[in-house]
Amino acid sequence: MLDSRTIEIVKSTVPLLESANTALTEHFYKRMFRDNPELKDVFNLSHQKTGRQPAALFAAVLAYAKNIDNPAVLSAAVERIAHKHTGFSIQPAQYDIVGHHLLETIKELAPDAATPEVIDAWAQAYGALAGIFIGREEQLYQQSEQKDGGWRGHRTFVVKEKRVESEQIVSFLLVPEDGGAVADYLPGQYLNLHLDSPELEHKEYRQYSLCQAANGREYRIAVKREPGGVASNFMHDKVQVGDQLQVLPPAGDFFMEVSTETPVVLISGGVGLTPMRAMLDQLLTLGHQADIHWLHACDNGAQHAFKNDIQQRRQAHVNLNTHIWYRTPAETDQPAEDYHAEGLMNLAKVKDAIALDGAHYYFCGPLPFMAMVKEQLSAWGIEDSRLHYEVFGPHQAL
Repeated sequence: MLDSRTIEIVKSTVPLLESANTALTEHFYKRMFRDNPELKDVFNLSHQKTGRQPAALFAAVLAYAKNIDNPAVLSAAVERIAHKHTGFSIQPAQYDIVGHHLLETIKELAPDAATPEVIDAWAQAYGALAGIFIGREEQLYQQSEQKDGGWRGHRTFVVKEKRVESEQIVSFLLVPEDGGAVADYLPGQYLNLHLDSPELEHKEYRQYSLCQAANGREYRIAVKREPGGVASNFMHDKVQVGDQLQVLPPAGDFFMEVSTETPVVLISGGVGLTPMRAMLDQLLTLGHQADIHWLHACDNGAQHAFKNDIQQRRQAHVNLNTHIWYRTPAETDQPAEDYHAEGLMNLAKVKDAIALDGAHYYFCGPLPFMAMVKEQLSAWGIEDSRLHYEVFGPHQAL
């Protein structure tokens, strides 16, 4: 428990943090990777280059400073980050490294303001936050280990199948090398891979959405090839059937939990359909009774992953309705059969179908796409408690 004086000092530094903005976290990462280069094998360096990771960390530091007297408001963020950390197998000792570099960054960027009293207050504040994360992450590690078919740390899996789902997306079916069972997961969660190859400059941790319902035997993930993406290009070009991969347990705080009488609307753009497919698979496998709406937007048929699979499911289940948008259909794409509307997704066109009493809405895709979805649904008066979304990579609010 932090004392009132410590809280007061930390909150007094908020204007300083705001003036520094992401220069604070950019400096932090530079000095940490300089002095602890082994952490380059933990962090996604692509997000460093784009600036997404420094921006996300700055937002988290600022939010903590502003709410240090009421940390409960940050519980959702703590849960999300803790799940991410288990996918990197983060250990308590690494928090000491991060804390050291954070305090040194404050000293170096604001030497006049960084009095011993300020540094001591931030040390206590960081220690309290680290303790929260370490405790929650240990709970998650234990939960994964204690599940039927569960484990802790790395486990070797073999690629049983590699399947092209679209021009950009390939799915991988993974089975455990030891032949044992695998832990169940909630639809919407992701699988954590630890890629270690002489062909990679650094070891890479990546999370990929599970795209089928849990069955206790195997996992299927889908990977989109990203321009310049070190891990995604490695998965597409180098990983083949029979290869071994190091896998950490499923995790993630974005998942679907609904009763069988709850209408469900699954909304996706591009590769955002991967967690939605796991949700749909579970709903249909368990015989969901209420209406299900599958809304998806992509460029054209060549980019439309799982197209045939979804069409077959629509024909087999009378309560499944599909609404597909192609931004720029190709000549070979068939209206009404392959897609229903041209251009960007516009929920107003299907409002009568999807604005259902008590419905829950799950959506995933590029950040501007999800912001559009949330804005339109909120404008209809749908409560935030019925809106659920996932941001790939460092989290950002919509």
